[in-house]
Amino acid sequence: MESENIIYGLHSVLEAINSNVKLNKVLVKQGLTGRLASELQTALKYSNIPVQYVPAEVFNKFKEKNHQGVVAYTLPIELKNLEEVLPQIIAEGKTPFILILDGVTDVRNFGAIVRTADCAGVNLIIVPAKGSANIGSDAVKTSAGALHHIPICRVGSLKMTIPLLKEKGVKVFSATEKAEKNIYETNLTGSIAIVMGSEDKGISYDVKKLSDELVKIPLMGKIESLNVSVSAGIIMYETLRQRGL
Repeated sequence: MESENIIYGLHSVLEAINSNVKLNKVLVKQGLTGRLASELQTALKYSNIPVQYVPAEVFNKFKEKNHQGVVAYTLPIELKNLEEVLPQIIAEGKTPFILILDGVTDVRNFGAIVRTADCAGVNLIIVPAKGSANIGSDAVKTSAGALHHIPICRVGSLKMTIPLLKEKGVKVFSATEKAEKNIYETNLTGSIAIVMGSEDKGISYDVKKLSDELVKIPLMGKIESLNVSVSAGIIMYETLRQRGL
């Protein structure tokens, strides 16, 4: 299994970004200034690379390295380009079955969802660059290696991505307990994308507004919600059931 590599220093990280090295995330010391720091800020602004601005104390563990207040983690997997993967799925005669994770930040939940998605035949998983689980070696491990088998696309904005999916004939369903319609009353046999939100905040308002339908899983007990990985699994396998698989 591949592990993350760390790139240290302003020059090295900036060169990695400009050379299109696939980066998992970049840590930048709060208050970092200077010409190279400004160049780095500009490069990060136009990338889909998650960036965290952190206190100087965070860099204590890198004190033996010439980090200059910047470190970057490479990805243990290869991210895919949505504009290339989706047409390929359609060209292969497959019915798109897409999972969108909006704000799922827990690595264990993310890994469990990816593992189930691979088992359920999901073609593609889309995550936003900001507010998502860290796609590192821990995620690969919790997915039981499924991250090496299912295409992952990291996008700058779900708000911009969902209309692109709909242009390709993909119907977007957002899973929320506030929906009127449940998944067993919903036709999931066509080209679909299922949106799952974080357990604390749920799906963002803009994403729900752009969705074709809101759907829910019926709950019969006193607990008002399910773990997001469990919910995702239920919906994915209901999709398989409806498709006769």
